[in-house]
Amino acid sequence: MGMQEYVTDAVSLRKFSQGDLDGRYVLFTKRFGKIVGKAKSSRKITSKLAPHLEPGTIAKVRFIESPGTQIIDALKEGTATASLLDLHFLSMLLPEGQPEPDLWDMLQEGSFAWTDALAALGWDPEGARCVSCGVRPGVHFYLPRQEFFCDVCIGKLPSKVRQSAVLSLHVPV
Repeated sequence: MGMQEYVTDAVSLRKFSQGDLDGRYVLFTKRFGKIVGKAKSSRKITSKLAPHLEPGTIAKVRFIESPGTQIIDALKEGTATASLLDLHFLSMLLPEGQPEPDLWDMLQEGSFAWTDALAALGWDPEGARCVSCGVRPGVHFYLPRQEFFCDVCIGKLPSKVRQSAVLSLHVPV
């Protein structure tokens, strides 16, 4: 079976080092949802691809599927208005290969807000209750377990966890 080549718009969410010169990138694409791909030699000082894949960049991306995903080319078209921390959290939350048109529109239009993003992804914070006590409104979203907590119960989690994987939402109570 031959290689498949694709071109799509993408927002770069995260990057990782892979080996001495290669990079691994987490992209949220318009057509394919979240993809994780390797870019050969993107960590070379002379790389022409790396600046187009920096987190927060909106780019036209060309990639191939051939055992894994390999990013071949990218051309920067803009910058996302969501913060780098928000993009990092999105990379943790999104499943691979599932397009999310509403979320894509939020990122493109500069109207990204976590309450709207979670609602678009199926976790509506508006009526959420704390998973721990079940009584109070859930105004904090714990990413690794994808659960809502109230102000009191979130305080019971270790502070290191709260700093690295909890979204505090502004939800009408």
